[in-house]
Amino acid sequence: MDIRTIDHLEMFTEDAEECAARLCTGFGFAVHGRGDLEDRVSLLLRQHDITLLVTEPLTAGHRAHDYLARHGEGIAVVGLAVDDAAAAFTEAVERGATPLEPPHTLDPEGSRVTFAAVNGFGDVEHRFASRRRPDGPFAPGLIAERPQPAAGLLRDVDHLAVCLPPGELDGTIRRYQQVFDLEHTFEERIIVGKQAMRSKVVQSRSGGVTFTIIEPDVTRDPGQIDAFIAAHEGAGVQHVAFRTEDIVAGVRTCAAGGVPFLSTPGEYYAALPGRLGAVGVPVERLRELSILADRDYGGVMLQIFTASTHPRRTLFWELIERRGARTFGSNNIKALYEAVEREQAAAQA
Repeated sequence: MDIRTIDHLEMFTEDAEECAARLCTGFGFAVHGRGDLEDRVSLLLRQHDITLLVTEPLTAGHRAHDYLARHGEGIAVVGLAVDDAAAAFTEAVERGATPLEPPHTLDPEGSRVTFAAVNGFGDVEHRFASRRRPDGPFAPGLIAERPQPAAGLLRDVDHLAVCLPPGELDGTIRRYQQVFDLEHTFEERIIVGKQAMRSKVVQSRSGGVTFTIIEPDVTRDPGQIDAFIAAHEGAGVQHVAFRTEDIVAGVRTCAAGGVPFLSTPGEYYAALPGRLGAVGVPVERLRELSILADRDYGGVMLQIFTASTHPRRTLFWELIERRGARTFGSNNIKALYEAVEREQAAAQA
């Protein structure tokens, strides 16, 4: 199975207009289309190679209704671009995936698109998508589109971070290898104070799809992954990382649009030159914007995380700029989780 890229992400929300407005104002997305169906309304958002479908259920019969009741707003569908969605669906089911949506093709005016879905993790599904015209309509006949010029500072989906209940990590990694042909590329155990977590990364052979999958380490005290699982009521997408080629401009633009970012203590930046050397952006600029930096065998990575505005304090976002780096900022995890703890403490005060 050759999974090429993330075709789209679908968010389930209780208010599609409000959610879309938040993403457009804060992150620079533009509304490219709308689908008004009997059981749902969906808004299609795009920015370069990122496609988000924001869906609000209109009846209790749509899957989003039960998803929202259990988890709240979140990423409920990960669309995977393949050459043949029907063949990928058949192959995945033969390898043990649970079928959720059999292949169906939309083909008005020759813009053929085929979708098919199987189970992913928790209540998140994986939807295979194949397109005769990669630059064609998203879902012809279902979404009425009004394409906008390409704009914005976010380029593509770098990775998705997924939280699992304890004991599920190894089996999930094996399933991604066996069912979806993803490769296990990286793993680590991260200790932050009295808590700890295990993390493993799987990636498509193309490099276009990456999942960082995390479970809490039950040999340590409960921590933020445990809190996510409890608040989310099970496995789910903790954050989506959007790649940018200019994180300084990206942070400034998003902050001006009302996006709240996590802060980082000054001591982090005092130690940065000795730890990493020059990273291409002045340390004072990084300090001013609370941008984190790390270095691996490939180069430098700059990243920042938003504060969660989710009522359950679950889903949040990341901006990331890669200057050759291939990993995920292991040395920044401690700073991230300390910042989240400060944010949660402030919210409870």
